[in-house]
Amino acid sequence: MSVTLREYSQEELAAQPIGAWSGEAYRQVVGALRAQLAVEDLTQPHWWTLNHVAGDPGKWTRATLIERLAKYEDLGIDFHSAFDDLVARGWLTEDAGAMTLTEAGEDGRVRAGERNLRAHQQMHEGIATADFVTTINVLRRMVANLGGEGNLPD
Repeated sequence: MSVTLREYSQEELAAQPIGAWSGEAYRQVVGALRAQLAVEDLTQPHWWTLNHVAGDPGKWTRATLIERLAKYEDLGIDFHSAFDDLVARGWLTEDAGAMTLTEAGEDGRVRAGERNLRAHQQMHEGIATADFVTTINVLRRMVANLGGEGNLPD
């Protein structure tokens, strides 16, 4: 899907409100990702849980995962409900509080990952890697300049 954008002068673009454009980008990107996850009946907290647990099986408990993920969640979603849902689906087990994905959970994570990859490919279409990297670095600097964490997450 090729999209044609109008050309503007550097002065016109430099005068644009970054908050409006970054907010619209956030809404479009997150909306596209959430739509892909919804096909698997997943939310972002489900997705985050699946990926963290898959990356370090047996390390995460509800408390440590909530502490890690809470800063990314913006809808007031109850993480315990997401955890309970994954357990009820048979995708996640908890042994003495430590979380591990089941085979069904890993299969679901892979399917959702493939859907998210398609969304990422769509949003990166027509954007050179160097331009994307510049954009991320500009946003990181803005975040840091305003007192936020400009470093990549661990």
